[in-house]
Amino acid sequence: MSRSLLTTALAAMMALSACSPSDEQNGDAREVRDPVMEGLKDPFVSDVIGVEEKHLSQDFWTAAAGADKSASGVLLSAAEIRAMNAESVAGDPTMFDLAAFPESLSGEEVKARLRSISTVPSYPRIYMNGRTLTEADFAAYEASIAEDQIADEVSLRFALAVRRTPMRTYPTMDRIFSEGASNFDIDRFQESTLFPADVVVVLHESADGDWYLVQSHNYIAWVQKKDLAIGPKEAILDYKAAENFLVVTGAKVFTVYNPELGAVSELQLDMGVRLPLDRPAEFANNLYGQNPYLSHMVVLPTRLDDGSLEFRHALIQRNQDVRIGSYLPYTEENIIRQAFKFLGERYGWGHSYNGRDCTGFVSEVYRSMGIVLPRNSGDQGKSTIGINSRFEKDTPREDKHTVLRAANVGDLVYIPGHVMMILGQYEGNPYVIHDVTGLNYLGENGEIYKGTLNGVSITPLLTLQSSLERTYVDAVYNVKSIR
Repeated sequence: MSRSLLTTALAAMMALSACSPSDEQNGDAREVRDPVMEGLKDPFVSDVIGVEEKHLSQDFWTAAAGADKSASGVLLSAAEIRAMNAESVAGDPTMFDLAAFPESLSGEEVKARLRSISTVPSYPRIYMNGRTLTEADFAAYEASIAEDQIADEVSLRFALAVRRTPMRTYPTMDRIFSEGASNFDIDRFQESTLFPADVVVVLHESADGDWYLVQSHNYIAWVQKKDLAIGPKEAILDYKAAENFLVVTGAKVFTVYNPELGAVSELQLDMGVRLPLDRPAEFANNLYGQNPYLSHMVVLPTRLDDGSLEFRHALIQRNQDVRIGSYLPYTEENIIRQAFKFLGERYGWGHSYNGRDCTGFVSEVYRSMGIVLPRNSGDQGKSTIGINSRFEKDTPREDKHTVLRAANVGDLVYIPGHVMMILGQYEGNPYVIHDVTGLNYLGENGEIYKGTLNGVSITPLLTLQSSLERTYVDAVYNVKSIR
C-alpha cells in the first residue's frame, strides 16, 4: 500500500473509532468539540415578561397578521396619503406648510415663536457634574437668544440641513438634566433632530451668530449654522418636489466614501429621507474618480464657506436599503418590517445618541411610507389624524382592553409622554414595539419588578405597570389607527 493510501486508511479508522458504538455502549463516549467554537453559544436571555425568542422574528408577526387580516393589503394609497397629509398640515397647529410661509413675519410673531421653545424651566436643573443651574446661568442662556435684536419686521430665509443635526431649546450644546436624575440620558435642552435635506425657515439668529432659530415642518428650535445651507426658496422647494427620487427605507444608509468632497462622503441618511435622483451625462461613467454604475446617483445639499447652498451629486450603493420612485406601500407587513429595522437600537431622547425616541421611532417608520406626523407624542395623541379611540379618565380598564385586543398592526397607543405601536395580537393579548427607557411589571412576589430597556423593544402591553396599583393601560388616553 502506498504511503498516501495508508495515511487515508488510518485517518478513516481513527474517525470511525472516535464515534464507534462500542464507546457509547461502554459509557466512554466523549463529545467531539471544536475548540474555536467552544463557549460561543448565544442563548436568549430576557427579563421581559411574556416575550420569547420567537417574538423577536419579524416573520412571526407578519405571519400572525396575515392569518387574520391579509397583511399584504394596501391600507391607504399614495394619493390617499397625500390627501391625508395635506389635511393634517392644514388642521394641526403643530404642523406647517413651509411653502406657504410669507416673505416676512412681524417681530412680535417671531418673538412668540421664539418663546414657544426658549423658556426658563420652572423646575431645578443640573449639569453633568451635579451643579445646579443658577439664575446667572439661565440669564446667560437668555442673553444668547438676542430677543431684543429682533426687528419690527423679519425677512424669512429658506435653508436645507446638510447633515443630521440636533435641534435645541437654547442656542447651546450645553447638556442639562432634571435635578436628581438617575442617569444622563435625557438632556433637557435636546428637542429634536433634522436630517439631511430637511427644509427649514430661518426666523432669527443667536447673539454669537453661530445658531439659527428655525421652523421645520413640525418643530421650532435652535440649530447650528454650520449644519444649514441658505438658498432660494424656489430652488429648495423644487428640489424637495423632484419627481425622480429615492427614499431611504433602511434604519440608516450611508453615501459612498468620497476622497474628493467630504461633505457628501459617508453621510448618514436616516429612514424616510427623500433625495432627488440625477445622472447627468458628464458624470455617467465617472463621479469623483469612481464609476457610478453600481450606485444610485443622488443630489445632496452642501454648505459653502459663506453659508450658501450648493447642490452636489453623491452615490448610494445599489445594494443599500432604499426605494426608487415612490414611498413603500402602506401595508401591515411593511409596518412590521420597517419597525423591526430599529429593534434593539439605543433609546435617544430627542434623537440623541444617534438614535431616536418613542415619537421619532414611529414617525420614521410612517415617514418611510410617506405619512407625516406631529413631532411630540402629546401632539400626535391629540391630533385628528386617522381614526381615534379616545378615553375619558374614568374609562374602565376592561373597556380599554377590549379596544386594544381589537387593535390593528401599526395602531398607535398613547399614554402621557409616550407612544407605542401595536405589533400584533398573541394568545389574545396585544403586543407592542416601542422605543422605551424602563420596564415595570408585577413579579411573582406581588411586588413591582423594575427593569431597564433603553431601546426599541417588544413587550406585551396589558401586563406593563406604571405603579403597584396602576397599569400602563390605565394611562392610555387614545388609540390611533391610521387607516
